[in-house]
Amino acid sequence: MFDRSKQIDTIAHSASARCADTGPTMNPFRDHWALDPQLSFLNHGSFGATPTVVLENQREYQQRLEADPIEFLAPERSLEPKLDHVRECLARLVHADPADLAWVRNATDGVNAVVRSIPLSRDDEIVVTNHGYNACTNAVHYAARSSGAKVVVAKVPFPISGPDEVIAAIQRVISSRTRLVLVDHVTSPSGLVFPLREIIDVAHASGARVLVDGAHGPGMLPLDLSQLGADYYTANHHKWLCAPKVSGFLWVRREWQREVRPTVISHAANRDRSDRSRFLCEFDWPGTFDPSPLLALPRAIEFLQSLHEGGIDELMRRNRRHAIQCRDLLCDALGIYAPAPDSMLGSLVAVPLPPRGSAAGTSEQDPLQRELRETHGFELPVFTSSDLDVRVLRIAFQAYNDVAQVERLAGVLRDELKMSSNKINNGLRALP
Repeated sequence: MFDRSKQIDTIAHSASARCADTGPTMNPFRDHWALDPQLSFLNHGSFGATPTVVLENQREYQQRLEADPIEFLAPERSLEPKLDHVRECLARLVHADPADLAWVRNATDGVNAVVRSIPLSRDDEIVVTNHGYNACTNAVHYAARSSGAKVVVAKVPFPISGPDEVIAAIQRVISSRTRLVLVDHVTSPSGLVFPLREIIDVAHASGARVLVDGAHGPGMLPLDLSQLGADYYTANHHKWLCAPKVSGFLWVRREWQREVRPTVISHAANRDRSDRSRFLCEFDWPGTFDPSPLLALPRAIEFLQSLHEGGIDELMRRNRRHAIQCRDLLCDALGIYAPAPDSMLGSLVAVPLPPRGSAAGTSEQDPLQRELRETHGFELPVFTSSDLDVRVLRIAFQAYNDVAQVERLAGVLRDELKMSSNKINNGLRALP
């Protein structure tokens, strides 16, 4: 268990010791991460960042694995109880029955498992949105090609005036042929929190199932899977829960669990057990693997709970509040309207930029992104999304971040872009 009073003393000492810090921020929480002090890391949303205490816990598990590999890894010995303990810790956080939670490598793995398992026929339809994560949209297209189904894209605008525009976009394309709707909890390119419950109601009214790509959900937003109403929900542990990489979960409604198979078929496929569902057995054991990223998840949750008196809920509120403040700073610097209402934001925010012109592309690094890192020490994504028809800069705000970083970024953008705000505001509107 963490001793909060000891932690506060440690933070205070660290802040005092770093009064001459040459790094870009004085946030004392940053000392709990191994991030380069010369780097303003504003890209937690891509791969996350793991606290050193969690990495130490992971290494302890790896050492125990190597000391006695058979005892540690064999499912019928001690692996299953260890995985079940993690499952119980996660279930309390996301308000789920542990029996409904399976392990995957990441949210993309979870999406693949669902879309490659769900029965599809020729002319069936799968609805995705233009804000979807490219890897997951690719998985949907693969499953559709294999079955003769059709992928239909709901065009959600960005900038956006409110959640009603998301609902309307999905209602325009959903039909009696729709079998599945894949929707993000928090969109990766635009940082929007989608109105999940309303989307689920619309889909279910048409007889379609709903798969939520919750890659950014747990740790950023409160999550109650028992009340959400989705058919499937998959998420990462390495993003906002700050666990080691290669660790995530897939929640499946009980009635669909016998249908859903992992992307790797292994021993459990033909080994029925009376004490455990095949759903858990198959996802628990894909073959020889390193379970240490999963096993370190309870320590990551415990660490995040320890950062504030109000636990992880207070941390999420703080991160969201500062992310919105930072979005406003950037919009002021660029002289543009806010591209989305505050009600649709978590701790990942995006702002539109002037287009790159004829040199624009989606597969190469944006020159501004390169300049911000190489010259000014900012790590954050700048990209042109052909699906959204807009160029955006995206920032994430985690405990180790500081508003002062974004104040400095805003000043740099003023100098780097040297443009009229009309170039961005053209076609945008002030939000209510």
